[in-house]
Amino acid sequence: MTRAWTLKSRPNGMPVTTDFELIDVASAALKDGEVRIANRWLSVDPYMRGRMNDVKSYVPPFALGEPMQGGAIGEVVESKAEGIAVGDMVQHMLGWRDEAVLPGASVQKLPDLGVPPQQFLGLLGMPGMTAYFGLLRVAEAKAGDVVFVSAAAGAVGSTVVQVAKASGMTVIGSAGGAEKCALVKSLGADAVIDYKSDGPLVKKLMAALGEIGKDGIDVYFDNVGGEHLDAALATGNLHARFAICGMIDIYNSAKPTELRYLARLIGMRIRMTGLLVSDHMGHAAEFYRVMGGWLTEGKLHNSETVFDGLEATPEAFLGLFTGGNTGKMLVKV
Repeated sequence: MTRAWTLKSRPNGMPVTTDFELIDVASAALKDGEVRIANRWLSVDPYMRGRMNDVKSYVPPFALGEPMQGGAIGEVVESKAEGIAVGDMVQHMLGWRDEAVLPGASVQKLPDLGVPPQQFLGLLGMPGMTAYFGLLRVAEAKAGDVVFVSAAAGAVGSTVVQVAKASGMTVIGSAGGAEKCALVKSLGADAVIDYKSDGPLVKKLMAALGEIGKDGIDVYFDNVGGEHLDAALATGNLHARFAICGMIDIYNSAKPTELRYLARLIGMRIRMTGLLVSDHMGHAAEFYRVMGGWLTEGKLHNSETVFDGLEATPEAFLGLFTGGNTGKMLVKV
């Protein structure tokens, strides 16, 4: 028997631990072309909250009572797939469980970049790709730009800060609390906003711009939405580009977002573009080449928060919405 987490009930607002159930699943015999993987690392990510709602979206909702899914790194323990051997470390999307059986075509062997395997769920995985492609391809950020990043201590945001600095940009990061702000500063951000401190966020962003001698932002990388997005609209320069990656501020709330500065989109000709990393996977080789080079040169720092054991997966997931992670949130199986 293997074990897997299922969605027992659909959350109303913020999920709670009773919305999840750990079940036993009979181990399946391998068919030709399949592999059996002992999962070593699991990823939990904010986008998974949307999959808990029974609504049509870019990815199907989780089915009640069925094993949940998510990014995972594991070791192949049995293989009937050509080109994949026992002992290979691979990445796949059947997380939230301790063992996965799936077609060999649905797994990717980890590139040999000489880094710990879990980094392919963070800095060198989906969050890193989201940061890299969102900043450089979607927002078309370039050297000399002023970049504002929300959730700058998170898995995606912390990578955006580093990619921007490695590319010659000026960066303002927003994070919650002194410890996370210090981390963002250590990653190279030119100014940092503590969004949890008193006062309107737009005034904090204007003060940060004054601190670095700039009048406005050229690029906004949005992981939060809400007041952060409004502050970015208030300070966007002419032809500013916004990459809209996530809006964690509203995932557990039905309260509508109020954007007082939305009309500035018109006069400043601000461009806002939604970001899905899957649209850019054809450029993965470029990502590994460039990010691998920066990592070797010491331009990138990996930050992660680790929960131990499959049993801790829901707790790790819920921590994403309460500021419980610095960098990538991971579960070590």
